[in-house]
Parts: sequence; structure tokens; C-alpha cells
Amino acid sequence: MLDPDQFPGEGSEFFLTGPAGRLECLADCPKTDKIRQATAVLCHPHPRHGGTMRNKVVTIMERALRELGLCTVRFNYRGVGESEGEFDDGIGESEDLYSVVEWVRRVRPDTDLWLGGFSFGAYITLQVAQELPVRQLITIAPPVERYGFDHLMPPNCPWLVVQGEEDDVVSPQAVQDWVNALDQKPDLVMMEGTGHFFHRRLMDLRGLIKNHVQPNLP
Repeated sequence: MLDPDQFPGEGSEFFLTGPAGRLECLADCPKTDKIRQATAVLCHPHPRHGGTMRNKVVTIMERALRELGLCTVRFNYRGVGESEGEFDDGIGESEDLYSVVEWVRRVRPDTDLWLGGFSFGAYITLQVAQELPVRQLITIAPPVERYGFDHLMPPNCPWLVVQGEEDDVVSPQAVQDWVNALDQKPDLVMMEGTGHFFHRRLMDLRGLIKNHVQPNLP
């Protein structure tokens, strides 16, 4: 059983109490004694389109950050997997993320907070990053035409945006236009020869993430 006052060991599945009931979570730490003083909380894509915390893009982002020495937490939004509640179109899902972050800050209070999200998860993380002391934000394939990204302020931290040039779910041009209109611009990387789910390019995505965030490691 999870000790609510302690971050679990490697590859641990557990439940936290969220605003709509229990939240199914998966935490991991590097298999090394060189664990960095940072914890990454990662958000999955849209649950109505099959998104879960085990999504391949989220999993490869988690692996990249863990290989850099970070402890990581993934979780299923309300109504996904064994998490209780019902889909709430981004509002409740943001509350779920707040709940997980509050727990992380309690059990690892002296570590930096990193956030990452893929597709719908990118929207959730950017919403929450405006109100938390985030030290690194990673947003992959942000659905800028489907949600109110124009009303979201850039975070006060290093920010990586990754977009596939052949994405047929999120418009690459819309992402470029959105980034170009921002006063405080992220580090935008357009990835050649890949679509929304980065098929056959997941290992490249892993390396890209590691290379771009490494200078910001604690």
C-alpha cells in the first residue's frame, strides 16, 4: 500500500484522492543513485480518443526524462482506466493535474516541478503551468485550433514545443502561427517526416526531448 507521505519506488502503480474520486497513477524513478532534484508530472491525450497514461508518446517522454535523472508521475484523468469520475472537457482534468502536483510537492518538497503533456494533455499542462512554479514545460502537438490556447499565457520557465510536420490531427501551420504570435516564445521544434503519434520516430522524439531540456536540468 502507498505511503501517502512518501514518493514510491520504481514502477509503482497506486491511487491518489482527486477532486472527483480516486486517480490511477504510475510513478517511477531512475535506476541510479544520481536522481536529480526534479519531478515531472505528465499528461495524456484526449480520453474520448483513447488517450491514457500509457500512451506511447507520453511513455517515451517519461522515459526520456527518467533517463535524465528525473522521477516521473503519470496519471489517468477522471473517468479513464480505474480513475473515478467523468470527462469534464479540460476543466476537471486540470483539477486532476493540480491534485497530483499538490501530492508531488508534499512528498518531494525540495525538488523542481516539471510538466509535460501530449495533444489534449498539452492544453491541460499549459493551463496549470500559468499558476504553478514550473521549472520546465514540454508540450507535444498542442491542439491550438481546438481549445482556447489564445487565452493562455506563456509560462515563466523554459518551454519546449514539439510538432510533427505531417500531423493530420493538429495543424502544423496553426501551431507555428500560434507560436509566432506569442510575445514570450517557446523553443519550437518541427519534426520532419512524422505525424501526430510519431510512428517510427519515437526514439527520435526521445533524443530530441533529452537534448533540448538537458541544459535546464537541476
